[in-house]
Amino acid sequence: MTESRRALGTRGEEAIAFYLEGMGYRIAARQYRTANGEIDLVAEDGDEVVFVEVKTRRGTTFGFPEESVTDSKRQKIAATGQRFLEERGWTNRPFRIDVVSLLLGSSTGDAIQHFRGIDAPKGNW
Repeated sequence: MTESRRALGTRGEEAIAFYLEGMGYRIAARQYRTANGEIDLVAEDGDEVVFVEVKTRRGTTFGFPEESVTDSKRQKIAATGQRFLEERGWTNRPFRIDVVSLLLGSSTGDAIQHFRGIDAPKGNW
C-alpha cells in the first residue's frame, strides 16, 4: 500500500469514526488485528457490537467503495470479529457487520453511505 493510500484509509477511518459517534455509537477499537484479518472499527450501537468495514475512495472509476467488500472479506471480518468477542468476553452480545463508504469530493461534497447489517457468509456466526 502506498503512503497516499494509507493516508486516505486513515482519513476515511477517522471521518467515519466521527460520523458514527455523531450517530450515538461508541468506538470500542480501531484497526483491530489478528492473524486472520483486520477490522477497521469496532463500535457499540446500544448493546449491539458492530464490526465496521470502512471503504474510502476519491472517485468511482473503479466502482463505488462498498462494492469492493467481497464474500472473502466478509469471511475475514466474521472470523476476526469472533476473536474480538471472545477476547472481550462478549460472546453473548448481539453483533453485526456494517460497511460505511466515504466517497470524497462528490458533486455535493463528501458522501457517506452506511450499510447496516450486511450478511455474514454462510457457515459463520
